[in-house]
Amino acid sequence: MSVGFHHLFSQAPSIAALGRVALSALRAPRPGAKVPPLPGPWSEETLPPRSPELITAYLRHLGADPSRYRGMVPAFLFPQWSFPLMARTLVDLPYPLVRVINAGCRLQVHAPLPSGKPLQVRVRLDSVDDDGRRAILTTRVITGTKEVPDALEAELRALVPLKKGEGPGGTRQRPTVPADARELAFLRLRRDAGLDFALLTGDFNPIHIVPAYARAAGFRSCILHGFATMARAAVALEQGVLAGEPRLLAELDARFTRPLPLPASVGVYVRGDSVWVGDAPGGGAYLEGHFAKKGQKEKLS
Repeated sequence: MSVGFHHLFSQAPSIAALGRVALSALRAPRPGAKVPPLPGPWSEETLPPRSPELITAYLRHLGADPSRYRGMVPAFLFPQWSFPLMARTLVDLPYPLVRVINAGCRLQVHAPLPSGKPLQVRVRLDSVDDDGRRAILTTRVITGTKEVPDALEAELRALVPLKKGEGPGGTRQRPTVPADARELAFLRLRRDAGLDFALLTGDFNPIHIVPAYARAAGFRSCILHGFATMARAAVALEQGVLAGEPRLLAELDARFTRPLPLPASVGVYVRGDSVWVGDAPGGGAYLEGHFAKKGQKEKLS
């Protein structure tokens, strides 16, 4: 493990939020409980500036050069401050949240998020798509500062299986990396990569850090966080497409298509404005997505 346990002290709000989710799972659903009218109200909070030491450790964990991010908070760190508020918006829904699966995320960077300033965060539940087999919960998170209130917008898609066998891919054919995709980066992910990411972001879901729990859930080992896969894709794009300038990333829309067991060796691949994290060209993909650069005509729908 390369991340120190002292970062655990930065994650107290997320750990408390995980506890609230676990307690809600123990309570019997209220008779007649229904999804409230949506979109729901905004939940707002002003948070202290993120620790420079935490930001540096996070970037080094992902293989990024911290000097490239001087004066800014990396956009893909947003789960670290968003999770407690997101949990607050979901905890009273009539769904088994302990079974929730991270299905994907759309990240829009309207302006760099300056470091050293308090963060103004707004979260709301936008929609619930329940077809009886699974429910897809879409949450919107807007992060900024007093000077730039709408710097970063994230749309998160969480999937709750309601019937056995339902997962992120459903019945759809799972994607593969195109044979003609170009490799941007080759990643060697250690067995404890999930624990490192949890210490840096506060996402201590045991499926990522406790091997016995992961095996009981049907996996051969712990699986990497979807947001960790997405963050590594963002770093690879910065280094291989954006000329080392993270401020050029305007948008990244990622779908998490299958679990990534640890340890692993995978690549980040691009073709046009599409990106994948997968085994090899022609092999299975764990993430598929699209990205847009600043100044580029928006291609994402």
